[in-house]
Amino acid sequence: MDIYVGNLAYATNDDGLRAAFGAFGEVTSARVVTDRMTGRSKGFGFVEMPNPDEANAAIAALNGQPLDGRPVRVNESQPKPREERRGSFRGERRFDRNERGGGWGRDRGDRGFDRDTRW
Repeated sequence: MDIYVGNLAYATNDDGLRAAFGAFGEVTSARVVTDRMTGRSKGFGFVEMPNPDEANAAIAALNGQPLDGRPVRVNESQPKPREERRGSFRGERRFDRNERGGGWGRDRGDRGFDRDTRW
């Protein structure tokens, strides 16, 4: 089971998470998420425990309890929702200028620019 741990102190590291959850059973992995640029903790992490009963016991016991001086939020991790992107750079449908309501394709009747007209 994948477990989300939030509101972590910046001093908490992977070993600290592993030790806290290891008291309840086997821990497959424990990692604190860090900022790529600074390497500083983002204040949350994830713990994997193979046994669901042990994982649920850890969630119940540690949720709201202090870890390195801060009360942590512990619950089962939910998959991150995928956002639908719009834009032609990823091969999605490209919008016509008429659909956006601006540019050369506006409905101007006969007054508009005609692309086929030679100057």
